[in-house]
Amino acid sequence: MAVAAEAQFHVLAVDDSLIHRKLIERLLKASSFQVTTVESGSKALEFLGLRDERHGTAVASSYQHDIGVNLVITDYCMPGMSGYDLLKKIKESSALKDIPVVIMSSENVPSRINRCLEEGAEEFLLKPVKLSDVNRLKPHILKGKCKVRLKNSSSVNDFSTCTTENSIPNCSRKRKAMDDELLPEKTRPRFSPKSRSL
Repeated sequence: MAVAAEAQFHVLAVDDSLIHRKLIERLLKASSFQVTTVESGSKALEFLGLRDERHGTAVASSYQHDIGVNLVITDYCMPGMSGYDLLKKIKESSALKDIPVVIMSSENVPSRINRCLEEGAEEFLLKPVKLSDVNRLKPHILKGKCKVRLKNSSSVNDFSTCTTENSIPNCSRKRKAMDDELLPEKTRPRFSPKSRSL
């Protein structure tokens, strides 16, 4: 009963490859995410309620508030608008900038990865995406929801509910702190040359 009452997170998956769209959709649904898939960056902007203006800036319409996308996961290399361009448009939008964006690519190019992370991507996943990759998305969604809650909040009480341990994780928490929570303990016994026996 508690699982059914829990709010489902909505992920917008963007990929020009039908096979990769179906794979990511299946993985996200297996992890209990609500999924919408589109085949291009321009379709993603349209779904998010963004429209291009003359000078290339994106303007959000009121439609976006009805769809409630909690995360965008997009392929890097697509015809027309790349995933990097989509990332930039989302981060330039005052209405959507707090939505976490994850980039995925089959090419492991360090300069590309760094450029996306510097522009505001939460993660850069290598294809083929695996279930373990999808399981790493929830902390980013929670962080994004926390930012939106803080932006829309005007009272101190709302801020304190966002930073308590029992609710959404603290928004200022760094990725390393999240990794420390998810990864097993990293301590190892010290090597002592005296205790070594031959």
